[in-house]
Amino acid sequence: MPTLLYLHGFNSSSQSKKALQTKHWIASNAPNVKFICPDLPPFANQAIKMLKSVVEAHLSEPVCIVGSSMGGFFATCLIEQYNLRGVLVNPAVSPARGLEKWLGQNTNYINGEKWVFENHHIEEFQRLDPTEIQRQSNYLVFLQTGDEVLDYRDAETRYTGAKIVIEQGGDHSFLNYDNHLLDIYRFLLADTKTN
Repeated sequence: MPTLLYLHGFNSSSQSKKALQTKHWIASNAPNVKFICPDLPPFANQAIKMLKSVVEAHLSEPVCIVGSSMGGFFATCLIEQYNLRGVLVNPAVSPARGLEKWLGQNTNYINGEKWVFENHHIEEFQRLDPTEIQRQSNYLVFLQTGDEVLDYRDAETRYTGAKIVIEQGGDHSFLNYDNHLLDIYRFLLADTKTN
């Protein structure tokens, strides 16, 4: 059974809007695909350790990834290491650059959990950052020019050679994401057996 791993954004959770839209679409349209969306800690080393264990537990069948924002960064790390296919939605590129504003105590947007971010956590993201993309054909990247959090041009440059869809306007949440779920499924899983 193929596995679709959905990676939510920074300080979000498995209950984010796009995560739930993806989960419900898969349940309705591709019920033989296993959907996994872990709650990611805001700390790079903890998150990547968790994700590697999930991927390695499912490698006997096809594994693919959808990653939004910071989830796109983690997806990139996994795609490069394990040669997976992935869809990135307004992905974070070299995210350590913008994490200083998170230093100190924070509250999760969705579940209200409190957490403290320190300088060494930023260094964890720096160490994980891939120097360049080697597996361009494994990516489908969705960008909206109206992203108010990340400059879409950073991702356009980072993923040069990959399939990139740029929509004018929109925002960081990627407006009308659910309209792309069939295309996402086709890119990730159409050529695999799902039963």
